[in-house]
Amino acid sequence: MNDFNELLGKTIEVEISGGCFHIGVLVDSGLDIIVIYDGRTQSFLYIPVVHVQRLKEIVIEEYDFEGPPSEKPIEIDTQSISFRKILNNAKGRFVQVYVTGNKSIHGYLTSILNDYFVFHSPAYKTMFISMQHVKWLIPYPENATPYNLSKESIPLVPAAASLARTFEEQLKKLENQMVILDGGDHPEKIGLLQKVRNNKMTIVTAERETVYRNLEHIKTIQLP
Repeated sequence: MNDFNELLGKTIEVEISGGCFHIGVLVDSGLDIIVIYDGRTQSFLYIPVVHVQRLKEIVIEEYDFEGPPSEKPIEIDTQSISFRKILNNAKGRFVQVYVTGNKSIHGYLTSILNDYFVFHSPAYKTMFISMQHVKWLIPYPENATPYNLSKESIPLVPAAASLARTFEEQLKKLENQMVILDGGDHPEKIGLLQKVRNNKMTIVTAERETVYRNLEHIKTIQLP
């Protein structure tokens, strides 16, 4: 399911993994990403195809929204878009990233690696986010900032001096440090990262319990 050219310019409904639904005009599509414009929020959503459960054309008569602007907030130099190209072109721009739960992360990308990227958030500071779990990305309007903060109060944070190419190797660099997984949405996702091996990790919780986790299901990681 990667060729949606016949739906370009039409209003579609998209169901995304986790039971999320979006409605908008399909304005672009590539091998692994689609772009829709939501007229209700006047925002562009960049959605990786891997998380698209289904989509279909719909007719909405009760809403009257203006069509999408002629220019998209994240443009690329080639005719074919891809998830990685979008991420690279979004570096340094304020965006909203949705990965899990009922909240999005607001901030900007600083580095793009093989299977993860480094993200700086005014609320969560530096985070490492697995690409495979990004459900969608929404660029902020030009000159807009998260939480209405001034740009001077959110300086661009340079990437760490040494970043590993893969998510697993980067997590190995955090061994023997306190970490927060997936925003700390469960007590067992906050603790001391003991070891990362063979796509698994061990983490010791506040109650001194050792929990083993599959890295395939780790969405974000950050230092407290």
